[in-house]
Order: sequence, then structure tokens, then C-alpha cells
Amino acid sequence: MASVALPPSHAARGSAAYRRISLAFFLAGFATFSLMYCVQPLLPLFAETFHVAAVEASLALSLTTGMIAIAIVIAAVVSERAGRRGLMFASMALAALLNLAAALLPGWHALLAARALEGLALGGVPAVAMAYLAEEIAPEGLGPAMGLYIGGTAFGGMMGRVGVGLLADVLSWRTALAVMSGIDLAAAIGFVLLAPPSRHFVARRGFDARYHLAAWKRHLLDSRLALLFAAGFLVMGAFVTIYNYVGFRLLKPPFSMGQGELGLLFLVYMFGIVASSLAGSLADRIGRPRVLAGGFVIAMAGAALTLAASLPLLILGVTVLTIGFFATHSLASGWVGREARAAKGHASSLYLLAYYLGSSVAGSAGGWFWARGGWSWVVGFTLALLALGLVATTRLGRITRAGARSR
Repeated sequence: MASVALPPSHAARGSAAYRRISLAFFLAGFATFSLMYCVQPLLPLFAETFHVAAVEASLALSLTTGMIAIAIVIAAVVSERAGRRGLMFASMALAALLNLAAALLPGWHALLAARALEGLALGGVPAVAMAYLAEEIAPEGLGPAMGLYIGGTAFGGMMGRVGVGLLADVLSWRTALAVMSGIDLAAAIGFVLLAPPSRHFVARRGFDARYHLAAWKRHLLDSRLALLFAAGFLVMGAFVTIYNYVGFRLLKPPFSMGQGELGLLFLVYMFGIVASSLAGSLADRIGRPRVLAGGFVIAMAGAALTLAASLPLLILGVTVLTIGFFATHSLASGWVGREARAAKGHASSLYLLAYYLGSSVAGSAGGWFWARGGWSWVVGFTLALLALGLVATTRLGRITRAGARSR
């Protein structure tokens, strides 16, 4: 009697497939965020080398994140036909090569062009990462796997900043960017070797604009998803604003830090790795709305602490802000995957569109506040963003509780 083929199961927590996927996505998170943020500690050097203002120097990062926001929407559509794994590998590899080009090109505008193209390439990773995990991982293991991916982004963001900052102090910023590009190309190869091909992905035939527009519209009209999108925009905008301009403050008196010392500041990202993994577990015990709101409150306390004239207190403030940010982002991004009943890739793309627009728009806008009023104005702008995020989160909690009572 012929055997009947069973449908492939989802990767269960503790299985070999689960471990391979988790490690692969840790590498993907590392490569994406180290490439994206490796220029952040170099912004004061860019301002000095190319004789540009702080707000213009911030374009080396803001253009990348802005183009990622655009690319995410395009990549989400492409992935519905071409698949997830191959798109993610191509995105990481091409972005690493473009980052190398940015390190070698001589002019400021050429560097900005390479960084913008890098953002377009990188969009393929965050656009489909959450969708791949939601499709391939068993529901009970999705939270920890997502937490490890977010932890990879935290580790990548930290090492991109710290490593490039230290290398730039010893060698040059161009050499530092080139070395980081090589490391991330290796991470891309490791990802494609570890991640198994999608087993639950079903490709759509042809391009149906009405399908994509209807999916995005449906998610935008979902009040809980819309509030999660707003939370991502606001918390990311606040976080990047602080990190973009704290270097300009620390290089000036009374701190007068060197480039290497500034790079070491980003070691506080280690706390983000821990926070992203703990947030999901805590949410399971006391509820996602409470933990999400708590993340915004923690981030506000951290931003306020950076007003201190004491270096230890300022570093403590950046650390607390980092904890609040990663707890919030880890929980919100995972919540989007749970909340979206269909077209999860489209829901993920909208969340990340808002998330990276927050980085791009607020990250550059913070330069205006820095130029006009110094650090106190930057912190005031950041606190306003976080306060709006807390309002959105509070509203989300009310809707969630009302929905639970009605069932």
C-alpha cells in the first residue's frame, strides 16, 4: 500500500530546524543593522571631513533608513511571488557591497548615493523576516524566535557602531566601513547556508495590484494594527534622534570624548539584547499592552536622564532609553504578526514602513532642534515623540481589553 505524504510541519521549538532558523535570523538581524547603523558614530567625522552641518551629516543614515522604508513595500510585493529566503540573501549581499562602495567613493554626494542604494537593497530583509518566521515556526516558538532575531538586530547595531568607532579611531573611517562590509557579507553567506527553504510559503501568480492595495487597506483600517504602526514610528524616531546627536554633544566640552570612546558608548546595546528577549516573556505573564506602555515610560525616563551634565548619568540615560526602545520594538513587531490574520507580509511591511520612516524623518528633524537649541531641544523633541507613543499604547490597551470582554 502506497504511503501518504504528510504535509510538512512547522519548526517546533527545540528541533534542529528551529535552531537553524533561529541562528540564521540572528545573522540576518546582525547584518542588516550593522550595515544600517555603522555610520552613526561617524556622523561628527563626516561633518568635519566633508565640511557639512550636523543635520546634513545625518543624511548618511537618514537616507538609508528612508530608502529602506520605500523598499520594504516593494520587497513585500516581490516576496509574495519570489519567496523569502533568496530575497533576504540577495538583499544582505548587495547591501554589503554597496557599503563597501560608500567606504571607497571620494565625494560626499557619492557616499550619500551609495548609502541610499544600500537602503533600497536592505529593505528585502526586514520586509519578509517576520513573515518567514510566522510561516515556518510553530506558534509556541514564534515569540522566542522573534526575540532572537530582534536580539540579532541589537547585537548588529551595537557591533556596527562600536567596531566602526574603534577602528576609525585607530585606522580611518573608510577602513572601518570596509571591514564591516566584509563581515556582513560573510553573515549573509552564513544565513543562506543555515536557513531552510520555505515550506509553507505559497507563491502568488502574476501581479494583482488590487490584492496588494486591499491587503494594505485592510491592515490600515484595523485600529489595533494602526496603533502598533504609530508606536513603531514614534519609538524608533525618538531612539534614532538621541543616538544621532549624542555623539555631537559628547565630542564637545565638557565631555570632549575621542572617537574611540564614543564608539564604546554603544556597548549599552547589550542591554537591548536582554530587553528584547525578556519583553516577550514578561508580556505572556502581565499582558502585551502593559509591557508596551512600560517600554515607552522607561524610554522617556532614559531620555530625560541624558539632560544631566554628569557623564555617568548621561550614559545611564542612554542605557535606559535603549532598554525601553528594544522592549517596545520587540513586543510591537511580534504583536503585528499575531494580530494580522492574513497577508502577514503586508502587515509586517506597513509596520516597518512606519518604523523606518520614524528613523528617517525624526532622525533628520532632530538636527534642526540641535542647531536651534542644543541638546535640551533634542531631548524635548524626543520626549514629545515618546509621549505620543504612550498615548497610542494606552488607546491600544483599551481596545484590546474591550475586544477580550466582547468575546
